[in-house]
Amino acid sequence: MSDEELIQLSLSGDRTAYEKLVLKYQDRLYCTMVHVSGNAEDASDVVQDAFMQAYLRLSTFRQTSQFYTWLYRIAFNLSLGIRRKRKPTISVDGMSAERGNEPAGDAVDPLEKVGNEEMAKILWTAIDRLHEDFRSAIVLREMEGCSYEEISQILDLPVGTVRSRLHRARNILRESLQKYERDF
Repeated sequence: MSDEELIQLSLSGDRTAYEKLVLKYQDRLYCTMVHVSGNAEDASDVVQDAFMQAYLRLSTFRQTSQFYTWLYRIAFNLSLGIRRKRKPTISVDGMSAERGNEPAGDAVDPLEKVGNEEMAKILWTAIDRLHEDFRSAIVLREMEGCSYEEISQILDLPVGTVRSRLHRARNILRESLQKYERDF
């Protein structure tokens, strides 16, 4: 059943239809919000609140964009509110506990596996240090695979600004990783 059909059923009072939307998108939204918020607990709260707000405002959804795009925008705004209230703290050990171990690929060599895990930690530290404008764009593009146009809709920005932020985020990440290589 399509999102549009599930939305129409939900609007007509069918709660199981909305449950299907939740089940369809909750894991994807949670994973994205962990990367955006940098905190699993906050991400869980944001996702729950986003689905509740989306349900309450479902009648205002114009269907000019995808449901997930609209839902993501709600969650993103909630996440920004939480981040602004709290000054972020970054800990590589804390990130590992929050996000779990990052997949190391198909490496068989234990030294290569350790190197991949360490590199993932370094990369996530660099991403977490990005300004939220750059972090949100890079997470949407690289983790979610969103197109420039989708990112533009989600962040309510012109496509040119999205391209600029992605370019800048990649440059900052490249500099951070090069600095790390020089330091070690």
